[in-house]
Amino acid sequence: MPILGAILLLIQGCFAYHALKTGRPYWWLFVIMGFPVMGCVLYYFIEVFPTSRESRKAEKAVRAIARSFDPDKSLREHVADLEDCGSVDNRIALARSCMDRRLYPEAISLYKSCLNGVHASDPDIRFNLASAQFGAGQFRDAYDTAQALRQSNASFRAPEVQLIAARALEGGGQFDQALAEYRVLADVYAGEEGRWRYGALLLRMGRTGDAAEVFRRMVRNAERMPEHYREAQQEWLTLARGQMQA
Repeated sequence: MPILGAILLLIQGCFAYHALKTGRPYWWLFVIMGFPVMGCVLYYFIEVFPTSRESRKAEKAVRAIARSFDPDKSLREHVADLEDCGSVDNRIALARSCMDRRLYPEAISLYKSCLNGVHASDPDIRFNLASAQFGAGQFRDAYDTAQALRQSNASFRAPEVQLIAARALEGGGQFDQALAEYRVLADVYAGEEGRWRYGALLLRMGRTGDAAEVFRRMVRNAERMPEHYREAQQEWLTLARGQMQA
């Protein structure tokens, strides 16, 4: 019993320290120390769990289940909103839902309809338009939209705009130009997608040795990164490992 009491006191102390360190209200100290077990449980589920990685994973799982039961609910809601009010915000919201459902031509029309008046040069709308054009296989249009955005708003999501431009070039069969873009992205793009696409295009062009070195670099770099980074980049790292094994 004394050992159990000491363990419980240590747990309470850890929770109390966490509450103080993270700036929680002081009354949590009375709850934690006054109710040894229930106080700690309440503190964890009210203050700690909602901001944890596990909570975010749980929320994503719940949303995925909800979408599986009614995948078009969001689309219907945004259509209704647009029928009530044809504002730019409602058109953008509907366009995003169309993108989620891979209704790219519809998204293109909606984004283009927003590029008027004060929104004529809106970089966010133009970025999403380029993404929709790429999704629809309109590679030349996607590249032109991305290039125009790079010229007029050079600092706006620069690596992401460059990635769309590179993928549009690759989609249009302009491999040398795309490779030059990917070569830059391999060093500046946040995460592993830029490096993966650089290596994948090298492989596609028959440069297997260069591609293998890119994939080895991806895996080697990821091993030095924190676990949460490897989890976030798991898709690209799995692809790289698969190519290395092949």
